[in-house]
Amino acid sequence: MCGIIEGMEKILKGTAVKVGENIDTDAIIPAKYCTSYSEKDLSKHVMEGVDAAFQQRMKSESTILIAGSNFGCGSAREHAPIAIKGSAISAVIAASFSRTFFRNAINIGLPVFELPDVEQVNEGDSIEINTDNCSVRNMTSGKTYQAQPFPESVRQIIDAGGLIEYAKRRLAEKHKTRQS
Repeated sequence: MCGIIEGMEKILKGTAVKVGENIDTDAIIPAKYCTSYSEKDLSKHVMEGVDAAFQQRMKSESTILIAGSNFGCGSAREHAPIAIKGSAISAVIAASFSRTFFRNAINIGLPVFELPDVEQVNEGDSIEINTDNCSVRNMTSGKTYQAQPFPESVRQIIDAGGLIEYAKRRLAEKHKTRQS
């Protein structure tokens, strides 16, 4: 979420909870729970398809989900990032994301970061993400990594908190310009 607050640095903090590679959207939120778009309802079952005990692994204060490559593969439905956003997971760091999942996450304002060195983070590590410069600091090991930066167009959507808020801002700006 590089650049989420203009001119201000924002830090996301949490405890690392790791999952593997090729985690598909059906594992993130099993299809039988996709009867709602409610973050609260979906979050109760987040990652059940990966680990039935996943909810117990999350820390109540904040969790940073750490994944391998191709996170969010599978279907294009938005339920998966919505379920994550509604849970105690404050950000997802993965070696790579399915393009559709990545875009759905950006569209709803879920912080996602591509980090090739993600395997260096261990379960339970304390993580800080500087959303201004896309750096990921492992407070447990003392190492800092650089996540992939976002293009300006994507940064603007993220700064707004998702695509809907971005569109609202743009429409308000156009309306204000017309009234001037």
